[in-house]
Amino acid sequence: MSVVLRLMRAGAKKRPFYRVVAADSRRQRDGRFLEILGHYDPMRSPAELVLEKDQVQKWITKGAQPSTQVASLLRRAGMTWGNPSKPKKKAAAATSAKPAKKRAAPRKASARNTARKLARKKAGTKPAAPQASKQAAAAK
Repeated sequence: MSVVLRLMRAGAKKRPFYRVVAADSRRQRDGRFLEILGHYDPMRSPAELVLEKDQVQKWITKGAQPSTQVASLLRRAGMTWGNPSKPKKKAAAATSAKPAKKRAAPRKASARNTARKLARKKAGTKPAAPQASKQAAAAK
């Protein structure tokens, strides 16, 4: 089960109020959650953000990933967490581990297609476009 720290919407229509929750990543946005970690009210001036920092830190140390918006709110609250590791270079690792694959031989044209191409070359004509035949019929 992967845990995500995310916002759960509450409040009336056009009056949003959000709870910061720890939830299973597969659950709905406003569905079941594991724990409420705080709340965020963007309608207040200035916006109100209340977090239980020790609980948030506990979930992050357990491996919970904050959503983009929650990460922004945590930075605003002055909280930091470990920097994500740099992505590994797969191309460099693959070339050093095993040799490159050879490309498959190009497909051979069937005898039937080869015969058709030769017949067209001998005739010296390409198949007529549908518009050209309509214009010829209209001219007659």
